Amino acid sequence: MSNYIDISVPLSPNIPQWPGSPEVSFNRNLDLDQGDIANDTTISLSVHTGTHVDAPLHFLKHGKGVEQLSLDILMGKVYVAHLPNVNIITSDTLADCMIPPNTQRLLLHTRNSQLWENQVAKFQKDFVALTADAAQWVVEHGIKLIGIDYLSIQLFDDSPKTHEILLESEVIIIEGLNLTNVSSGEYELICLPVKLAGVEGAPARVILKTIN
Repeated sequence: MSNYIDISVPLSPNIPQWPGSPEVSFNRNLDLDQGDIANDTTISLSVHTGTHVDAPLHFLKHGKGVEQLSLDILMGKVYVAHLPNVNIITSDTLADCMIPPNTQRLLLHTRNSQLWENQVAKFQKDFVALTADAAQWVVEHGIKLIGIDYLSIQLFDDSPKTHEILLESEVIIIEGLNLTNVSSGEYELICLPVKLAGVEGAPARVILKTIN
């Protein structure tokens, strides 16, 4: 049995998109079935599609791009908190999570993950996410990376304040995780966003390694 858990969402034209984002498309420039020498595919998508990382430049005019994010933060020990019965994540929610002291990386497993597991292609506006006071709690407790299991760390109808609080403190945000069957506890995190120069975010492959 593998010690690695892939918590990334497969990219395809069938996954939900944030309203207004371009649809995902894969187009073959060369095709072995058409007699070409090889297969060669062009992809078109927003960098905030599926499992992806937000860098400060996403909401801050002079913030860091994704290629400037620290690998020391993107990889290392992480705590997964399972919140199955929560619709809105507030500072009180996080305070009650029994998050270990000195946690630097935190992933939040909510009912959102079931949307990925059930392959719900239509975007759902009522996803679980953080309030601004929860973002402030994250910053005040020294957390350097926060992950959520749908397409935004903030609630659909909220202002950008949740993003701004986190990114102003250079907290790395991972969105679009699938944490189905991942229990609360500590793991090793491996998060490698595509190294796009001068861009505010990037798709990422995100893996958890169980700690024996």
